[in-house]
Amino acid sequence: MTEVKEQAGLRYINPEDVETQEFEWGTLKWMSEPRVTNAEKFSMGIVILHPGKGHDRHNHPEEEEVLYVISGEGEQTVNDGAPTKITAGMCVHIPTGAFHSTINTGWEPLKLMAIYSPHGPEMVLRADPNCKVLAPGILPGN
Repeated sequence: MTEVKEQAGLRYINPEDVETQEFEWGTLKWMSEPRVTNAEKFSMGIVILHPGKGHDRHNHPEEEEVLYVISGEGEQTVNDGAPTKITAGMCVHIPTGAFHSTINTGWEPLKLMAIYSPHGPEMVLRADPNCKVLAPGILPGN
């Protein structure tokens, strides 16, 4: 594990410094959440959805969510709106309690940054019986 550096109150976290949550649909790395950075008002993770996989319609009753598409392409729904194609560079705002889904419609992984305020979904996902928690530095699939 590499050293977490702290300078002027900022913390620098490398992906290999944090655990990986592995699911049949992909992986999650929580780069900022209370257990990692002592974040008080939000959590932020990197999500990788396998081709054809994703998150079926669900909601977060107490959290607002922002998704930023890093790479790949998919289909996003928010509330009862029409499915919308999402691609690299797009940002999606999901209001508190809004039902939504994200599906990878491409042939390559769909990579997203997910931000929640307040934090909390990271612990819900960690407790999911379908979640395999991999220690820092362990690669998925091993």
